Amino acid sequence: MNVAPHADDAVSKIAAAIGEPARARMLFSLVDGHARTSTELAVVGGISPSTASVHLHRLMDAHLVKVVVQGKHRYFSLEGPHVASALEGLSVIAGGVRGTFTPHAPSRLRVARTCYDHMAGTLAVSLHDRFRTRGWLAVGSTVGDSADSAYDLTRAGTKAFADLGIDVDAARTLRRRFAFACLDWTERTPHVGGALGAALLKIALKRKWVVQDLDSRALDVTSLGRREMRTRFGCEFL
Repeated sequence: MNVAPHADDAVSKIAAAIGEPARARMLFSLVDGHARTSTELAVVGGISPSTASVHLHRLMDAHLVKVVVQGKHRYFSLEGPHVASALEGLSVIAGGVRGTFTPHAPSRLRVARTCYDHMAGTLAVSLHDRFRTRGWLAVGSTVGDSADSAYDLTRAGTKAFADLGIDVDAARTLRRRFAFACLDWTERTPHVGGALGAALLKIALKRKWVVQDLDSRALDVTSLGRREMRTRFGCEFL
């Protein structure tokens, strides 16, 4: 009788792939969004290039990394945002445990960056906290979300986001979570994810509050953005 592999078997395979220290260091070095060569990853992992190649094949077999060939070079990156999300979650679980790899994000990434299609970093966490303080966000009960991670908008929040130019009704119709508490990798506290977070990033980019870095996830907060964040939301993060 053929039985489909159980989910726990798949999880075990992935955990084993991540669990080797050199592979874990290589994976976490890719969370910043930059692709790296096997030689660079060998240095990160503290292993030889030939050993790094074996490890990278293991990670590709587990669908944790992918490779792009450009000229003579092979660049490795995470398979997708779901892998980055899992790794960031593991880094939070690890907490202050010493002796394990801890990613060290550059200061520009810590201040403001993209987390897939929404904002992260000090800026995003500050905004999240202000939204909660002002009573714009309420803990929701969206299907597929845990009770303490799903957000909905209060009446005041709906008006506030509409005043920013966000089409709240349109965001609700998208085939994705509307809003949720996305745990920030560097700050270890939530920022706003989901369709609402993505809409907020679009507004910030459109109004030149932030400018997207050309070759990384970093966002540059403009002087206009600092002023708007302070006057509109009371954020004094810089």
